[in-house]
Amino acid sequence: MKLFFISDIHGSVYYLSKAMERFEKEKADHIIILGDHLYHGARNLLPKDYNPKGVIEILNNVADKIIAVRGNCDSEVDQMVLNFPIMGTYSTILYANRRLFLTHGHIYNEDNIPKLKNEDVFIYGHTHIPIAVKKDNIYIINPGSITLPKDNSPHSYAILENNIFKIKDLEGNVYKEISI
Repeated sequence: MKLFFISDIHGSVYYLSKAMERFEKEKADHIIILGDHLYHGARNLLPKDYNPKGVIEILNNVADKIIAVRGNCDSEVDQMVLNFPIMGTYSTILYANRRLFLTHGHIYNEDNIPKLKNEDVFIYGHTHIPIAVKKDNIYIINPGSITLPKDNSPHSYAILENNIFKIKDLEGNVYKEISI
C-alpha cells in the first residue's frame, strides 16, 4: 500500500492541482490530508489561485480515497461541502505493525505528542515545514505545505511506501527521507 500525505492546502486550486498530478504519477492508494483544506487563514496572504469551490470539486472527486483530519482553519461549514469527514482532531492508521497518528498540529504537536508506543509514527502538518526525524523512539513526520511553505522549504508532500517516508517537492524530487 502506498500512502500520499498533504497538508495545508489553504484553498489553492493551483497547488492542489499540482499535488493531484503527483498523486496520479505516484500511483498512491490513498490521500491523507492533515488539515487546513479550504480557508487561507487570517494570518496568511491569499495563495495563488485561491478558489475554495474549485478545491471542493477536486477533493470531492476523489473522496473515496481520502482520510482527513481537521485543521485550525477548518470549520463545520467546510464539512458541509466536502464528501469525506474532516472534523476529527486526529485519526489513526495501522501500518506495518505501527500506529500512524494523524493530526493537524495545532493541538497535538512535537511539544504535545500523545502516548504512543516505541516505533509508532506521529504525523502532523500546521507548521508548513517538512520534518522527518526519530525522537525518543517515535518517528515524527511533517509533509510541509503544498501551498504556503515556510523556512525556505519547498511546496511539498510525503509518500509512505515499503516502510520509507519520502518528503518530495511538487516536481517529485526527494527533499527528506526516513526509514521506519
